Amino acid sequence: MSMILSASVIRVRDGLPLSASTDYEQSTGMQECRKYFKMLSRKLAQFPDRCTLKTGRYNINFISSLGVSYMMLCSENYPNVLAFSFLDELQKEFITTYNMMKTNTAVRPYCFIEFDNFIQRTKQRYNNPRSLSTKINLSDMQMEIKLRPPYQIPMCELGSANGVTSAFSVDCKGAGKISSAHQRLEPATLSGIVAFILSLLCGALNLIRGFHAIESLLQSDGEDLNYIIAFFLGTAACLYQCYLLVYYTSWRNVKSFLTFGLICLCNMYLYELRNLWQLFFHVTVGAFVTLQIWLRQAQGKAPDHDV
Repeated sequence: MSMILSASVIRVRDGLPLSASTDYEQSTGMQECRKYFKMLSRKLAQFPDRCTLKTGRYNINFISSLGVSYMMLCSENYPNVLAFSFLDELQKEFITTYNMMKTNTAVRPYCFIEFDNFIQRTKQRYNNPRSLSTKINLSDMQMEIKLRPPYQIPMCELGSANGVTSAFSVDCKGAGKISSAHQRLEPATLSGIVAFILSLLCGALNLIRGFHAIESLLQSDGEDLNYIIAFFLGTAACLYQCYLLVYYTSWRNVKSFLTFGLICLCNMYLYELRNLWQLFFHVTVGAFVTLQIWLRQAQGKAPDHDV
């Protein structure tokens, strides 16, 4: 029988459970899913804002918004459109009912346990789809899922439960490469935003000078082709620094230092076309952005709350 079995509201940054329905059965399969629930709650910050984890007979779906994640456990044949419509209703009601300041400053698990009343009522409605009156909303959700389907989380991205590796993880030796693409960085600081803007500015200046150099070459003014290459390499390096500042990749710090080295080499070659102040500006901005990339690391592991 397809149905929603349980739902939880979790704070994303540290996995603190804010509210939950806990009336699901205590079978072996459900106990295993509860372990997956706990592991997911610790790693919510590493995943996109809409995901699905398939655990065999059951699916775990969740959405995240404004630092709060809404998770549900349902049978494997429960329709995706109903599952994410259910989570969307929980999200809207929770945001309407509670001040986000309270959720950000909460220190005690399940401090919004009264929200379980709404979870239970909504769950009953969605377990009887014929009683639903939101056909238009379901159509909108179906279109949204079609255009932006949920990210399917491989079991191997969760690691192991209580020291025992999941049987689903045997064939997932390449999991590290997958999960790194979805790792979230710490929130951007003011200095990081300034570094991003300055790097874009340097890239734009290099791009403009590169096009001017092409014009000079076409007019046979004796412009060196290597200067054009140096300008465009400098542009690419600045833009790649912006990318590293915003997104997490493997070997991110090493890439940032290599990119800074390329910026320095390009400016050394362009020594005859730039004055000392221009060279100082480009190299200093490159160093500043490299420092900000190094300072903005991936979000750390969340504490172990009992979800």
